[in-house]
Amino acid sequence: MTSPLELAANAFTAAAILLAGRNNVHTWWTGIVGCTLFGVLFAQNRLYADVVLQMFFVGTGALGWWRWLHGNNGAPLPITHAGWRSLAWMIPAGIAATAAYGALLHFYTNAYAPFIDSAVLVFSVIAQLLMMQRRIENWPVWLLVNTIAVPLYYSRGLHLTAFLYLCFWVNAIVSWVWWTRLARRERAGT
Repeated sequence: MTSPLELAANAFTAAAILLAGRNNVHTWWTGIVGCTLFGVLFAQNRLYADVVLQMFFVGTGALGWWRWLHGNNGAPLPITHAGWRSLAWMIPAGIAATAAYGALLHFYTNAYAPFIDSAVLVFSVIAQLLMMQRRIENWPVWLLVNTIAVPLYYSRGLHLTAFLYLCFWVNAIVSWVWWTRLARRERAGT
């Protein structure tokens, strides 16, 4: 049975993700609320890397909110590409960080699926950093995160959350296309 906490966390997070996909600045405050609720839910389910991730999201939510509004010398931050050089170091660093944090959880906690949970954490951090900069490439990274997260959450009995992350998977594809169009329009000045 789905708890009221899981329902509330999913509702706020769904709103935040949909707003992010639509390039709407209100993604940040709804995300802060949803992540706070998910932090409590994941702690109850011994998904400790996800608890740390939610704390990261709350902290970066405030910074992302400000950056989207004022990060371009006081003007709203435009949508741009990250560039292959940035991505070339992020992916290997993400794999190494996943292995290191997964080992830490494996050897020092009773974490459920420590390496899989760590992959969700690490690549979500990468996606969030890209999204804070309004980089289009945040969406394919979110696709990876959601692909890993759906079976993880389902295996813990968090069926609503697993379904929500499945919806996020679809949203990431739609948002990737939408942000690409928005970036083209911004560059064209229309």
